[in-house]
Order: sequence, then structure tokens, then C-alpha cells
Amino acid sequence: MFGLDKYQKFKNKITSKKNFSLRKIVSSNNNFTLKNILYKFFKMLLFIFVLSLFVFTLSRLAPIDPLTSYYGDRINRMSEAQLNNARKELGLDKSIAIQYKIWISNMFKGNFGISLKYKQDVLTIVGKLYKNTLSLGLTSFVVTFILALKLGQVCALKKDTLLDKILINIGTIVNNIPTFWIGVVFIFIFSIKLKLTASGGVYDIGQEKNFLNRINHMILPVSVLVLSHIWYYAFIIRNKIVDELGKDYVVFAISKGLSRKQVMKKHCMRNVFPLYISMIAMSIPHIISSTYIIESVFSYQGLGSLSIESAKYGDYNMLMIICLITGVSVLITGMISEIIIEKIDPRIKE
Repeated sequence: MFGLDKYQKFKNKITSKKNFSLRKIVSSNNNFTLKNILYKFFKMLLFIFVLSLFVFTLSRLAPIDPLTSYYGDRINRMSEAQLNNARKELGLDKSIAIQYKIWISNMFKGNFGISLKYKQDVLTIVGKLYKNTLSLGLTSFVVTFILALKLGQVCALKKDTLLDKILINIGTIVNNIPTFWIGVVFIFIFSIKLKLTASGGVYDIGQEKNFLNRINHMILPVSVLVLSHIWYYAFIIRNKIVDELGKDYVVFAISKGLSRKQVMKKHCMRNVFPLYISMIAMSIPHIISSTYIIESVFSYQGLGSLSIESAKYGDYNMLMIICLITGVSVLITGMISEIIIEKIDPRIKE
């Protein structure tokens, strides 16, 4: 008993200055002030305004006639007078500044306009597809960080062994391969050649309510998303655990008869966990952007594929709402991650 008490006191003395336990994350409120949150909130509103202005202006300057999206091939049979009337009807005859003023005024009323391509309210279309993006992104997010934690632990315990070196080399190679290329290779191997999974889409025709069919269509895109992200986060976790395993309290614990695995699980992970939480929070924007790319590769009907289609056909109203949703999501998660990180380690704010 005396030996264990001495070990615990020795460990606490070594780690008290550099490590922050979960109890401190919850109880400490030095930096979690209302003023700090309000400052971040108003900064986020400013960024949203700048984002909307930038996307709106850039989309109007693009060399794509939105009438093509609205009328399709009929535009080739329309006279100049008819084209002018169509632009006036859609408000495209006004200057960009006036168009933006009208758009932002309608936005505060909850009116984001109609889709020029689908002739429906943009919120109606987004409401049908956002769940697909959410399920794909969230599933990939959870699987990535569960496996990254386990992989990081294995590599740390097997440091400098053949297994560790093989995994590091594989991860380095995969991490430098473009995500869309991995997706194309997976489609060719697992769908076309082996015929194990669906090659694209959200579900087969007539199988909208078939849960297993939806899972089958998610296997490849989720696998590609996980494979393209897991190595980076696993290596960060591995290096942190290796750093912890080299500290004095670990050596002392091992001398008392505990194995490296026991010390890692019982003690080291308490000091790795704050880094793990902050890493999760900071990764959300990157996961969102990668999900959009994967949707276009696998023809997965979500916000990502819809945004590419909107940009291609000049569906400005649809493009605006998707950019706003994405921007707001990224900014909110970024703000939350800043707060979490400052709570975990107040030195970052200083």
C-alpha cells in the first residue's frame, strides 16, 4: 500500500503542471465567460456576412447565364425581348448591389428564393437531402475517431517494431493520396470487379425505406472517408501516448509491476484525452469538406453533390443557401472547438 501511495503522489507531482484532467475541464470557469462567448458569436456573424457577400458577388460574376438553369434548352428559342423580360421577372436585370440587398432582406424574412433548376423553394430541396449528408458525415466522423484512437494505442505500445513501421509507412502513403482517387479505385475494385457493394447513390430504386440497402450504399463512401483521415489523427494520438510512456511516473509504475498497457489505459490516457477532445472538435470542418467531395465521387445525393450541380448550372439561390449552411456549420463548430480547447488548456488563450 505504501508503494502505491508513493507512486500516486510521485505521478501527481510530475504531471500537475502540464496535464489537465476532465474534472478541470468541467469545473474551471476562468475563461468560460459570457463576454468571451459573445465576442466569438459576433465575430461569427461578421464572418457569415462576409461569406454571403463574397459568394453572392462571385456567383453573379461567373460566366454562366442563370436563365439556362431556369429555362433549359428553351432559352435557345427565346427572342431578345423574352430574355429581357425573363431577367426582369427573376430580378437579374438589377445591379449586384441591389440584388444582394433584396436577397439579404428576404433572407431575414425566411425567404431564400426558389431553385432556378428545380423550380421549388430551396429550403424544401435542402430539407430532403441534408439528412443524407449528415448520416454520411456523422458515421464517418464517429468511425474515424474510434479507429484512430485504437490504432494510435497499438502503434504506441508497439513503438519501433515492425508492425509500427509498417502502419506508419502505409499511413504516410495513403494520407498523401487524393480522396477522390481513392474513391475511384474503391469503386473499380469492390463494386465493378468484385461486385460486393453498390457503386453509388443513396439507395436502389424503390428501396428508399430499406435500411440495409442504404447501409450497402454507404459502405464505400464511409470507407474512403475513414481511410483518408484515420492515419493523420492516429499518428497524433500515437506520438502523444509515446511521449507519456517516456515520463518518469510511467517508469515508476512499471517498476512496481504494472505492464505498459495497464499504465497506458489507467494513467496515460487521462493526459491524452484532452488532446483527443480538442482534435475531434477541430476536425469537423475538414470532415464536412471531405464529405462533399466524396458525395460527388459516389453520386451520393446530398448537399455536396447539390452544391456542385448548382454551381455548374448557375442555380444561384441554391448555391447561396448551401454555402451559408456549410459556412455556419464550420463557424459554429470552430467556435465550439475554440471554447473547448481554451477550457482544456487556458494557456492557449494566453
